[in-house]
Order: sequence, then structure tokens, then C-alpha cells
Amino acid sequence: MNFDFSEEQKLLQQTARDYLEEHCQLDAARQVLESSAPYASDLWKGVAEMGWLGAAIPEAYGGAGFGHLELALIAQELGRALAPIPFSSSVYLATEALLLAGTPEQRTRYLPGLASGERIGTLAHSEGAGRGGSPGLTTRIEGDRVSGTKIPVPDGDVAGLIVAVVRDADATSLALVELPCEGVDVEALDSIDPSRSQARVTLNDAPAEILGERGAGEDLAARLLDRAATLMAFEQIGGAERALSITRDFCMNRYAFGRPIASFQALKHRLADLFVAIELAKSNAYYAAWALQNDEPDLATAACSARASASDAFELASKEMIQMHGGVGFTWEYDCHLFYRRSKLLAVTLGSADLWRDRLIERLTG
Repeated sequence: MNFDFSEEQKLLQQTARDYLEEHCQLDAARQVLESSAPYASDLWKGVAEMGWLGAAIPEAYGGAGFGHLELALIAQELGRALAPIPFSSSVYLATEALLLAGTPEQRTRYLPGLASGERIGTLAHSEGAGRGGSPGLTTRIEGDRVSGTKIPVPDGDVAGLIVAVVRDADATSLALVELPCEGVDVEALDSIDPSRSQARVTLNDAPAEILGERGAGEDLAARLLDRAATLMAFEQIGGAERALSITRDFCMNRYAFGRPIASFQALKHRLADLFVAIELAKSNAYYAAWALQNDEPDLATAACSARASASDAFELASKEMIQMHGGVGFTWEYDCHLFYRRSKLLAVTLGSADLWRDRLIERLTG
């Protein structure tokens, strides 16, 4: 059994890294954070031209036709660069929803625009409390009209297509809502990481169509979140690896008492612990990516492990980054806070690590 990526996949990853090192320095995230722009539009166009938005989309629908393993490696490099673009919302959520449950007509209508970047998609799942299929789900669809409020919706303020989890009679369904349209009000929200926008989306008799089998939304949403969790784990791992690299280099070049602070045993142990946490997350994520690529039933548990361990690793990396930079780690001028912001945002975007651990236990014992 081959436990490694192919040479072609590694070349794609290296190409992605080289491109982002040239076009997406950490200043790109800082510029979006400090401006009113919701994302880096030039980078978004460049990423679309590279074909990354359609990495997992078949060529028949305007995509590159690579696969989920290739998409996972691209996600890792985007995480490493802290790319300030709505990639995860449009690709891991909206695109994957259409690939999972869309009819041929729906795929033909929406996937080419998502692959080219002309249309940005997202998933409206959260309502601030409760989960899909639970009593907390109050957004409802009646006929072809949907009403309710979703908050927070990742990149909802720039989305042109929303996949909404809705109450459908006594069941749950997924509904597609095109934006802009009558009956939809979108409000941008303040966020811990303004380089990745969040929004409140209020639907008031907005036109919609069902995605997938009517009444099967709870199962479809769970499967969609498993896919997205796997891909986002790679993004988190990329961010954690970059944070570790920057922190290690800082410790090697910062001197105290005539020697690099990296030579002090206390910091050696912390760096080693961080390395181990990242490697554990990578192992879990690699297995989940394999399960996703091969449509294995193990994805239900593998995605939980990948998501929980990657969230833990990225949060730990960002915290240790600040601590090991000492006093300057808390300043605006250093990039530590960019990693901390992103780690905190990604840690809750699809539900907390604790939620995924609970989900893992349920699936292992259920």
C-alpha cells in the first residue's frame, strides 16, 4: 500500500506554494484585515486562473478534474499562506454540496461559475444555536420559498450562492438560494479575523430550490460537513506548520545570555510538543483524505479525528507562536496575531473541536 502522495501531486503542491509565496505574502492578509475589502480580489482571480477552485470539479462542469487529494494539498498551501479569500466557503462547502447532492442540471448551472470564480458559494448552517435537524433549526422552506435567519455565514456578504440547511415540514432539507434576490438581507459582521468575513443572512420568503432528496438534509449536511472538515483540516495544518517554522526561526536567531533561546531546554520541549501535535494531525488528515478520495465509509470517523486534531494543532501553534516571540509577539507589527486570528476562526467555522470529538464518540459507539 502506498502511504505517500504521487510525484504529480507533490509537484502540484510545490507549484501552489511557489505561486502563493510570490502572490500571497502575509501582508496580503494584513491588508485585507486593515481595509474594508472583504477579501483579496486579485488573489482570488489568480487562484481561479490556476484552476484551484475547480480542482475537484469534473471537466464536464468546467473544473480541472483532479480529485480530493489534490484539493487537500492545495488547501494546505492556502492555509500556510493565510490566504484572505473565500476559498473554503466556496470550494469545501458550496461546491462539495453540489458534487454530493446536485442534479445534473444544477451542476451544469452552478459548477462552471464556481470553478471560474465568477460566483462565490457558501453554506448557511448555523443559526447561532442548535444544529441541523435539531429543534434549534428555525429556518423553514414552504414550497419554493425560504424564511429564517442564518448566523454566522462564512463569506455570506460576498456569496452569490447559498446552500441553506432548512426545516422542511417535519424533516430537514438543503436549499439553494441565489444572490442577490428579493427577500434576502445580508449584513456583514465583526469577526476575530476580518480577513475572512462573516455575515448574518436574513431570508424572508426568498426564492429557493431543493438540493438533493427532499427531507434528506440532515444526512446530506452531515456528509457535507465531513468532507469540508477533512479539507479544512489541511488548511489548519498548513497554518500550523507555517507558525511553527516562523517561531523556530525566531528562536534560533533571538539571543539571550549569549546563546540562541532555541537552545534552552524549556523551549526545545515546547517546540517538540508542537511538532508532534502537527504530525499527529497530519496523520489523521492523510487518512481522512484517502477516505474522501475513495468514498470510504471510514470518512465519518476519520473526518472527526482530522478536524479535532488539526484544530488543536493550529490553536496550539498560534498560542505558542505568541508566547515564544516574547513581548513583541503581542504587537500589531508582528504577524503572530494573524495566525492566532485565523486559528480561532477556523476552529469554530464548522463547529468546535469538542463538538467533533463528541461526534466521533457517537459514531464509534452508535
